[in-house]
Amino acid sequence: MSDTSQTSSWSYASAPENTDHIVLKEQYDLFINGEFIKPDSKKYFKSINPATGEVIASISEANKKDVDLAVASARKAFTSWSKIEPKERAKYIFRIARMIQERAKEFAIIESIDGGKPIRESRDVDIPLAASHFFYYAGWADKLEYAFPNKNPKPLGVAGQIIPWNFPLLMAAWKIAPAIACGNTVVLKPAETTSLTALKLAEVIQESGLPKGVVNIVTGAGKTGSEIVNHPDLDKIAFTGSTQVGKLIQNSIVGTQKKSTLELGGKGANIIFEDAAIDQAVEGIINAIFFNQGHVCCAGSRLFVQESVAEIVIDKLKDRMSSLIVGDPLDKNTDIGAINSKEQLDTINKYIKVGREEGGEIYQPTCNLPSNGNWCPPTLFLNVSQSHTIVQEEIFGPVLAIQTFRTIDEVIEKANNTPFGLSAGVWTEKGAKIFKLTQELNAGVVWANTYNKFDSTSPFGGYKESGFGREGGLHGLIAYLNVE
Repeated sequence: MSDTSQTSSWSYASAPENTDHIVLKEQYDLFINGEFIKPDSKKYFKSINPATGEVIASISEANKKDVDLAVASARKAFTSWSKIEPKERAKYIFRIARMIQERAKEFAIIESIDGGKPIRESRDVDIPLAASHFFYYAGWADKLEYAFPNKNPKPLGVAGQIIPWNFPLLMAAWKIAPAIACGNTVVLKPAETTSLTALKLAEVIQESGLPKGVVNIVTGAGKTGSEIVNHPDLDKIAFTGSTQVGKLIQNSIVGTQKKSTLELGGKGANIIFEDAAIDQAVEGIINAIFFNQGHVCCAGSRLFVQESVAEIVIDKLKDRMSSLIVGDPLDKNTDIGAINSKEQLDTINKYIKVGREEGGEIYQPTCNLPSNGNWCPPTLFLNVSQSHTIVQEEIFGPVLAIQTFRTIDEVIEKANNTPFGLSAGVWTEKGAKIFKLTQELNAGVVWANTYNKFDSTSPFGGYKESGFGREGGLHGLIAYLNVE
């Protein structure tokens, strides 16, 4: 890959992660009933490295018969899995968590190769958190009566789960761990552009000895997902992805007995008050919007800075952006990796063009972008208003829209002026301001003096067009239980 260092008087030496030890097959089949089987469709699609454009592997494309087989396998397994001693379920889940830890480096490298995110993020965030979710819900498996005292919690049955491409293994853990801890069985479909770590997880599940059929993983694109959503023998649909697809899913299951949780898009407000620790806040802004190339549903893509400190915050932010390294996801120096797909890069560039056309003032630092792959420099827009498209619509890329405010009531009104309600951030030294905003911001998650901090013990989810239901924490169990 070409030089990825920024234009400056000095630069970091290249520090690529060694990939010699990872094992990837040229072709991956479907994981159904504890075995890898060839798809009935006999069709495969390519998984592409977004940083190089090279083909990594061929992935099965499941059709209706494949989904039927996976659901039938899960239904059969549910009969016994739901009745075994909860402490025995916990042992399997704990074993899966330990095996993820043991293979953490391999998982991290594959996540970065397949998805484009920097290895530092895969290594330090995605994989540890994925293992943590399995550990956490292993601990709850035999304690459900204590989680819901004076109730009689029972598993729902078979859950259909569809996950996105931005946090592939982590989203699989968010879905699978609580579901099977509660005694349910699962049919999971990963995103078509990032299926590899889910399929590596299938290998771990197989080696863990988890009873056959408890977890089934079928790959494919939107049509495969539609077959899962519309399957008559599923009791629950869990989806993380775009608001547009979430609405289609909700319409599809209306009138059925299927329960659902939808974690959809966002347009998070990140609010900087004049009494904030400015340097700390600037780092928080960087993390909020440029983490994972902005491929984050809860990204702080709308920045509100109190007018009295706007100039210094923006100057420091531009200076910090100029130091960000864009390039090879496997280089441990890289801050911003590759955009996940050519289609997503086109979408981001479309919004940048619209931002310019609507009068926004753009800033992008000078970057030496690689010649191959999908790349977008960190971008911010000034002189935008509430009516600008880039302020109202989710971009899902490294693009930040900045506005100023004078009073706390003004910023609350502006922050809530969006169809989304997933996340927000507040930066101030005053606890009273923090408590006021956490009460009045229409967001499922509000971070104070930090951003994008996740924990397996803490629930996550949104309001309005950001979906409903919670994943993580005690709340994540409720989504997979009938609590009488």
